[in-house]
Amino acid sequence: MAKKNLIVGLFVLAALALFTVGLFLIGNRHEAFSHHMDFYTEFTDLAGLTKGTKVQVAGMDAGQIIEIDVPDSPSSKFRVRLRIDDKLHGLVRKDSLATIGTEGVVGNTFVSIGPGSPQAAAAPSLATLRSKEPIELADLLDQAKGTIADVDGTVKNANGLLTTVGDNLDQTLFGARKTLSNVNDVVVGLKDGRGSAGMLLRDQGIADQIRETIGNVQQASLNLNHVSAQANGLLTDIQSRHFPQTVDETLASVKETASNFDVSSQQVRQTVNEFTAPDQFGVSAGINLRDSLSNVNAATGNMADDTEALKHNFFFRAFFRQRGYYNLAHITPDEYRKDRLFASPTNRRTWLSAEQLFQRAPDGNDQLTPAGRALLDETLSQYGDAIVESPIIVEGYSDGGALADRLAISRNRSILVRTYILNHFHFNAGNLGSIAMEDRPPNGLDHSTWNGVAVVVLKPKP
Repeated sequence: MAKKNLIVGLFVLAALALFTVGLFLIGNRHEAFSHHMDFYTEFTDLAGLTKGTKVQVAGMDAGQIIEIDVPDSPSSKFRVRLRIDDKLHGLVRKDSLATIGTEGVVGNTFVSIGPGSPQAAAAPSLATLRSKEPIELADLLDQAKGTIADVDGTVKNANGLLTTVGDNLDQTLFGARKTLSNVNDVVVGLKDGRGSAGMLLRDQGIADQIRETIGNVQQASLNLNHVSAQANGLLTDIQSRHFPQTVDETLASVKETASNFDVSSQQVRQTVNEFTAPDQFGVSAGINLRDSLSNVNAATGNMADDTEALKHNFFFRAFFRQRGYYNLAHITPDEYRKDRLFASPTNRRTWLSAEQLFQRAPDGNDQLTPAGRALLDETLSQYGDAIVESPIIVEGYSDGGALADRLAISRNRSILVRTYILNHFHFNAGNLGSIAMEDRPPNGLDHSTWNGVAVVVLKPKP
């Protein structure tokens, strides 16, 4: 009996020992025997948090949720009570942030408390920590879906744009190939002597006659040009009202002009007699030249059409603009204002008002005053020798009256100044132009409107 009681006693003691060890093990696992501190935090959406959910501090398991207070209105938040191990209290500061995390992508949720800054004080027990609302995976997927839809729409738009650009480029290339083919046919035909123009170019006898005739005509043209320059000087002297003082010089110039003209007339008559002699077939040179010039005119017209097409072609337009393929006689004021060559701010431009240059003549038109001529001399002299070879444009402006009056007055002013510069400085007439601009200068310059003239010295091309 005593032995049986001893066995029962040992069994009870073993059971108590096992119970005590198990109790300590379970208590230690749930930190039942360690010191804890409680804190609060608040969330609008719990994202799956429940009582007993794990709490981590700086990534280390620190405790669990012991209580969740349900809000009484939609505007309130869930108040969550957290219990963490006291040994991690030093990491929990007043500026620590509580967030809801997940283990992996779809794992269990937990509360993560970030360590605060060293400058902040330690959070006291039962303090309410700042919180950050969780980011739901569904929201991220919705945003990604919207982003993918936007990217798909952008790709479709880019594809349509590339298709349109490709079609336009194909059409442009086809037009360029067709134009180049036409030009090539004309050039090959001329080289091979096909057609009237090609036969004319390959006939050495006619070419020699034409060169001789052109040489004589050029000489006559030079003499006539000299006569024209002297006549312009005569008109300028008359307009400046110095007629009595220049009568003797004018008569001398007229005599010299008559002498030069007589020589030119003799050269022209001799050239005409040689040119009109019949050829070896008895056909007069006039008939041959008439037929040849008719053929040349037709060929030139065809080449002019092809050249005009090239000027407007996408690939060759920049070439013709760079080489100055312009004539002020065929350009409108609006085209002039938009042209980068003439409207460039880098050009040297001098603005002269109407009061500085002109006075009203008895006939109602403007005329240059002596002070205006002196001002023009001073303006052009300041550029030095570089102005001799530089192209010069005289822009005329008028800001009074109707459109037709402004156009007429601005044209008269530009012509008056151009004529004076041409006669006084003896510039190359081909480098000196004039254009009527009404009252509106090109955009981007110092003046939006003007009354007078502007002398523009074009910047030389590099």
